[in-house]
Amino acid sequence: MSPGERELLQAWLRRAPTRREFLGLLGAASGTILLGGCAARRSDAVVPLAAYPFTLGVASGDPTPDGVVLWTRLAPDPLNGGGMPPARVPVQWELASDDGFRRVVRRGDMLAVPELAHSVHVEVDGLEPDHVYWYRFLYDGVSSAVGRTRTAPGRDAAPDRLAFAFVSCQNYQQGYYTALRHLADEDVAFVVHLGDYIYESILAERVRSHGDAEPLTLDEYRTRYALYRTDPDLQAVHAALPFVVTWDDHEVDNNYAGAFDQAGSPMEVFLQRRAAAYQAYYEHMPLRRSAMPAGPDLRLYRRFAYGDLLALNVLDTRQYRTDQVCGDGVRADCAARFDPAGTILGAPQEAWLLDGLCASRARWNVLANQVPFVPQMRVRDGVRVEDMDKWDGYAATRERVIAAIRGGCVSNPVIITGDVHVSWVADLPSDLDNPTSAPLATEFVGTSITSGGDGRDMDDNTRALRASTPHMKYFNALRGYVRCTVTPERWTSDYRLVPYVSRPGAPIATDASFVVEAGRAGVQG
Repeated sequence: MSPGERELLQAWLRRAPTRREFLGLLGAASGTILLGGCAARRSDAVVPLAAYPFTLGVASGDPTPDGVVLWTRLAPDPLNGGGMPPARVPVQWELASDDGFRRVVRRGDMLAVPELAHSVHVEVDGLEPDHVYWYRFLYDGVSSAVGRTRTAPGRDAAPDRLAFAFVSCQNYQQGYYTALRHLADEDVAFVVHLGDYIYESILAERVRSHGDAEPLTLDEYRTRYALYRTDPDLQAVHAALPFVVTWDDHEVDNNYAGAFDQAGSPMEVFLQRRAAAYQAYYEHMPLRRSAMPAGPDLRLYRRFAYGDLLALNVLDTRQYRTDQVCGDGVRADCAARFDPAGTILGAPQEAWLLDGLCASRARWNVLANQVPFVPQMRVRDGVRVEDMDKWDGYAATRERVIAAIRGGCVSNPVIITGDVHVSWVADLPSDLDNPTSAPLATEFVGTSITSGGDGRDMDDNTRALRASTPHMKYFNALRGYVRCTVTPERWTSDYRLVPYVSRPGAPIATDASFVVEAGRAGVQG
C-alpha cells in the first residue's frame, strides 16, 4: 500500500459511512428495491445466463413470530467471481404453505445487485406464528431448490416444547459435513450457528482443499464462502431448517480481537480486511437489512423470543473486544486479565445483554456464545494456566455477567458455546475459585462439524481438563452437534456425534444426554 493510499484509507476509516448512508449509496445504485423490497422496475431486465444460477442453494434465517429472511445468491460460476454480469437483475421469490406451491401465500421481486455479489435477502412478514412454510427463487424461468422454513411462536404464546440444535467450526479442509446432512433430518425448529462458518487459514494436511492462500480482499472472501456453500450437505441443512447465525474469529482471521489481528498489522490495514470479510459474511448469510455492514462494522448481536419459554441472546465476542492480554494463548495466570477496562463484549453490547437478561420474562434465558465461559482451571507442570482468548482472559466482563445471574434476576440461564472442537458440559460455580461450590448455570460446549479432523472420544487436552475441573461433567473429542429440547420443566441436551469426517457416509448416534431442571441450577444426574 502506497503512502497516498494509506492516507486515503485512514481518512475513510475515520469517517466510515453510517449504515444509513451505506444503504443510501446502494439504493442510489440499485433502486429502492434494497430498502423496501419493491417490485423490480421495467428497466431492470433479465439477463440471460449461460449456466444454472442457484449453485449456492437457498437458506432462511432470523425467524420471528410473523416473518423470516429468505436468502440466495445468483452465481452461475461460483468459484470465478460468481459469473454474473455487472448489472442489477430481478429475482422472483415465492413462499407457500405446501411444498407443491399450490397455496402460495407471499410472492414478490427483489433486485440482485453486483454491489452485494448478486445475493438476495428477502424479509417476509405477515406470516402465521409457529408455522412451516416452503420457499423458492426463480430467475428467467429457472427455479432454485425448494427450502423449508418455520416461524417462531407468538410472543404471548406458552409453548410446551421447543427443539433446536447448535453447531460451529466447519473447516472445509478437514472433512465432510456428514453431521450437517444428519441434522437436516432432525425434528428441530431452527439451528444456531456459533461461528467459524469458513476458515481463512491454510493447512498442510487436508482432506479437501479450499485454496492455497488466506483471503484478504472482498473477492477472495466471496470465493471462500462460495466454495463452502457449494457443499451439498451444507446446502441440505440450510434448505431444511432456518438458521440463527453469529461469527467467531475464522470468518476474518484467527484469534483477532476487535481492530487487532494476530500478526500485529497496522490497525487501518487490518480494518480494511475486516470490512471485506464482514461484507462477504453478510452476502452469504440469511440476515436482515439491519445487519448490513458499514465499512468494518456490522451489528450482529440480537435477541429472539420463543413465546414465554425461551429467550435467545446471540452474542458477538469478536468485533468489540479489547486485545488479548498476557500475549494471548494459554498462559500462566496474570493480573491483566482482571483489568476492568478489558472487555470481550464492548460496553454497548454488555449493557444490552445485562438489561435484556434482567428484563426477560422467559422461562429459560440462553447466551448463544462463541468461546468457553466457565473457567477451565487447567494445570501445566503444577501451575494454573488460562486461555486468554476465552472468557478467562476477560475476567472483569465475565464477573459482571455472573453478578447478574448471582443476583437472581435471570431465570434458568444456560450458555451454549462452540470454538474449541470438543464437547463438554460444565456447571458455572458460584465461587469461581471453588469448582465444587453450588452451581449458578450450565454451559453446553458443542464440538466442531469437521475442525480438528476425525477426533476421538478422549484426547490429551480433554484428559487434562477432566483431571483439573470437577465442575465439568462430560468430555468428548468426536465431531457432531448438540440437539436441545426445552420444556417449561426441563432442558435436555443430546450430544449427537459421528465417528469420522475424513470420508463421507458416517452414521450418527447420541453419545450422551444431560438434563437441567427448571429452578434448579446445574446438570442433574
